[in-house]
Amino acid sequence: MDFETIIGLEVHAQLKTHSKIFCGSSAAFGGAPNEHTCTVDLGLPGVLPVLNRQVVEFTIRIGLAVGAKIVPSCRFARKHYFYPDLPKGYQISQYEQPICEGGEIHIFLKNGEERIINLTRIHMEEDAGKLIHGDEIGDASHSFVDLNRAGVPLLEIVSEPDLRTAEEAETYLRKLHTLVRYLDICDGNMQEGSLRCDANISIRPRGTDNFGEKVEIKNMNSFRNLRRAIEYEEERQRATLEAGGQIIQETRLWDDPSGPTQPMRTKEYAHDYRYFPDPDLVPLQIGKKWLNEVRRKMPELPDDKRERFQKEYKLPLYDAEVLTAERDLADYFEKAAGAAGADYAKLVSNWVMGDVLRVLNEKKADIENCPVTADHLAKMIGLIGDGTISGKIAKSVFDIMADTGKDPETIVEEQGLRQITDTGAIEQAVADVLSTNPKETERYKGGEKKLIGFFVGQVMKATQGKANPQAVQEMLREKLSG
Repeated sequence: MDFETIIGLEVHAQLKTHSKIFCGSSAAFGGAPNEHTCTVDLGLPGVLPVLNRQVVEFTIRIGLAVGAKIVPSCRFARKHYFYPDLPKGYQISQYEQPICEGGEIHIFLKNGEERIINLTRIHMEEDAGKLIHGDEIGDASHSFVDLNRAGVPLLEIVSEPDLRTAEEAETYLRKLHTLVRYLDICDGNMQEGSLRCDANISIRPRGTDNFGEKVEIKNMNSFRNLRRAIEYEEERQRATLEAGGQIIQETRLWDDPSGPTQPMRTKEYAHDYRYFPDPDLVPLQIGKKWLNEVRRKMPELPDDKRERFQKEYKLPLYDAEVLTAERDLADYFEKAAGAAGADYAKLVSNWVMGDVLRVLNEKKADIENCPVTADHLAKMIGLIGDGTISGKIAKSVFDIMADTGKDPETIVEEQGLRQITDTGAIEQAVADVLSTNPKETERYKGGEKKLIGFFVGQVMKATQGKANPQAVQEMLREKLSG
């Protein structure tokens, strides 16, 4: 049977606030166990939560970015479950009245197709603590609780079940990762858990409307893991149904080292959590003045920047998508393109997407610490444009810049890499190549015109890559046609 996969994602983004959502404890990552705690996040009797204003502003920011409805009045609820890392016995979240309703995310797939993924809601909540099992620290008979993370502010971004493939899900998560970093509300560090994802997956016979039983997969902390987990779960559910079995609604854990998803617990329904409005927190009112104040401070968003790059710099969609995936990378490109000139924007794009990203990957650096500055890249491209160096020589200049940090003009002079444009020198090199390759010369004159590439290569080799390739080709054609 031909099955269709239905996927919805719940993405948790940890907000970049200095303090936690309902108290003044530090929200910083790390620290000694239970160092960043106080009476509020420890859940001691008699304490009262106080909402962090910046958490609300960050939430409004992403709501505006995705076109969600920012409700004028929302409130918090208590979500009850009992686990050692949840000291109060409930999590403060939002249920019936979230702060953001609806919205959409636009993604482009590798085949160029645009997909619009609708959002159900975005709401604020507090994180739970962390269990450290003793076998990880040499004490297999005990488990330990670290509550540093308890009360750290989270956004939960819930999509509609609009995703159909693992590729779409990964692309969607990458787009959210880009968006929260552009908005400067989350650092997006998936290794530290700042951005993590749960996936709800079901399959159904293609052409039918009813959803199958969904399975939630937790513990996806990378794009690769999300893709692998979805692909595995698709196959598991398909094999189960084809064998006559049934899919049960459950939560499964992605076990990265071994690969498959493992049963974790039966999936709860909303009524299992016994939600009710938190009596310690009054309803939150968001007036137009506050909304407009946040709107005025909004940065240029990645979709807007992508469209501008296509129009202003005449870049194809693929280039614009790559360059705007990270705000700092987009800034680097704009600085280099501005210095090099509009006529060289596409060439700047090629170098950024190629050699710049290659060097960053090799040196395990980010664009802010790129060893080749945007100004140096622009100057090097200027040397290509005025004929001082060829594109081939530029490769060597770039690598030297990456290793030494020197400017390209200095490197060209020190290394003697200036391109040969003297027609006399090029003419002599062409004559030498033709005289030493008489058989190839006769074959070319006999109709094998593709040999022009051979001759150009020989001349470039003889001149150590310094001859102007266009001048070489023109002179070769002139000599060979005589």
